[in-house]
Amino acid sequence: MPLQIVRNDITKVKADAVVNTANPLAAVGAGVDSAIYKAAGYDKLLSERKKIGRMEPGEAKETPAFGLSAKYIIHTVGPAWCGGDKGEAETVAKCYRNSLELAEKLGCESIAFPLISTGTLGFPKGLALKTAISEITDFLFGSDMNVLLVVYNKEAFELSGKLVGDVRSYIEESQVVSRKEMMPNSSFGRISGHIPDMADLGAPRTGGSLFDLSEASVEEFLEKKGETFQQHLFRLIDRKGLDDIEVYKKANLDRKLFSKIKGNVNYNPSKRTAVALAISLELNEDEALDLLGKAGYTFSDASTADIIVRYFIEKGEYDINEINCCLFEFGQQILGA
Repeated sequence: MPLQIVRNDITKVKADAVVNTANPLAAVGAGVDSAIYKAAGYDKLLSERKKIGRMEPGEAKETPAFGLSAKYIIHTVGPAWCGGDKGEAETVAKCYRNSLELAEKLGCESIAFPLISTGTLGFPKGLALKTAISEITDFLFGSDMNVLLVVYNKEAFELSGKLVGDVRSYIEESQVVSRKEMMPNSSFGRISGHIPDMADLGAPRTGGSLFDLSEASVEEFLEKKGETFQQHLFRLIDRKGLDDIEVYKKANLDRKLFSKIKGNVNYNPSKRTAVALAISLELNEDEALDLLGKAGYTFSDASTADIIVRYFIEKGEYDINEINCCLFEFGQQILGA
């Protein structure tokens, strides 16, 4: 998928380019900088870094990656946090933007970032995450590069405390309601003590099959089935007046996958892909369920990921990157493909 959030050691990530939060001078700093030098090969990397010389905040320059699983290390100088009124956020944004543009110039198909300046430089993690997502998303609307945002541990990743609290409360409330609905004779009534017979389900009262095949073949029944997922999806896209690029970018899908869906009327996506497209189209819950149903899926009160997605849909908030950050925070797989 175009943007992934992964919990890993950035020195062990495989990508065409790995970004290093560098010392402005040709010297090894602490944190990510030190770890990258150690993994790449201290002397070789330092020798190449000296050829670059002094770097300004927000600037990005490349060296070979040596011992890393990458072609290039892109060095960028992040700011130290001085309270936020010294242009720190703008400088961090430049770090991401300049690094992405340099990677594209170098012909990279993938790039891995740390959360720039959040370690020893003290940049607030929540603001760093918001800045990173904003710059990466803007870039990806004009590029097919794959971007990995690598966080070392849970402490390195921080969402708004209010958002996390609201989502956690919503999850707990949904799970309580779900348990009550499953109790026999519950007033919530999704599953009651009454077990329906076949007549209640609309089945024929004679014969042992839900379908009477005496006068029609299986093929004729199949011809009467409704829209496929692909047909329903593109009808929605046309109805909303959207273009394909806007849809797959907002769904965090790559162009190749979207082309496969478009070219195959019977394409059946993964649930994460189907939900991502529902978010991209800004569907309400009933509309989302209709789309998911075409691929054989639904939302479940037993799924933390489904509850989180429904929280955002109910709020009318369809930023897939914010949703994915929240899914990541709660240990769930992110949306897209």
